Amino acid sequence: MALEQTYSNGSGSQFTINLCGATVTSWKIGEEEILFCSKKAIRDGSKAIRGGIPLVFPNFGPWELGPQHGFARNKQWKLDTDSVKDQDENPSWTFILEDDEGTRNMWNKRFRLEYTVQLFIDTLKTSLYVNNTGEDSFSFTTLLHTYFRVDNIKDTRIKGLQNLKYVDKVNGGEHKEERELVCIDENYDRIYKDRVDNVTLYPDNNQSSITREISTNLPDIVVWNPWIEKAKGMSDFDDNEYLNMICVEVGAVSKPLTLAPGNKMVASQTIKVGQKSKI
Repeated sequence: MALEQTYSNGSGSQFTINLCGATVTSWKIGEEEILFCSKKAIRDGSKAIRGGIPLVFPNFGPWELGPQHGFARNKQWKLDTDSVKDQDENPSWTFILEDDEGTRNMWNKRFRLEYTVQLFIDTLKTSLYVNNTGEDSFSFTTLLHTYFRVDNIKDTRIKGLQNLKYVDKVNGGEHKEERELVCIDENYDRIYKDRVDNVTLYPDNNQSSITREISTNLPDIVVWNPWIEKAKGMSDFDDNEYLNMICVEVGAVSKPLTLAPGNKMVASQTIKVGQKSKI
């Protein structure tokens, strides 16, 4: 099977997934691209893909046992062929990653990850099922690292973060978000904790915008944009691409999750493309 495959629902919605990391690199409704993927992204499996929806597991951030953000976004996944049978009008596909000698050398745990991608006319649902197949409990952090395409980051707004506490990974400290509409005008890397509401992304301008409604069962939201200087330092990211992307990432990263032997949990997000509306 080729490294990248494209799947559609027959109603004008389609996604492309790279089996390196089971990274969704594109989601289109008709001709409109919803996700951002760098034109310099490495797609041959030699490193994690810069864009789309990389999967973070079993660790968010720098990791003393292995690569930053864990190994799931670097490993080769496989399609569960049974998952594509008897599809209805909202089809889904499931991709599998299990522990192997390489993962156990880094993190000596037994697991099975099942990543399901489901297409609707105007919605993409991604669900990462974590199964503990070993005899001991394990703890982990996880994140769906979604890159959204925007026309201009200077016009982009995010709603749904007001009154949340956040950790500022650029400037340090924990703070409270006072703004109803969050805008980005600098190197931005913040973990918003204990999410209550859904998050709405206005990707176009502050007059009217076709929204992206993001819902999840996870507690944390990470918002990231590298801005000018950091963009210049990334070899797999064009210098000016920071203008056309924003990461709004759902996850459980501020506190590890613990999974008992034989148990499973799901980390899911639903992205719905809404109607044009004024902010």
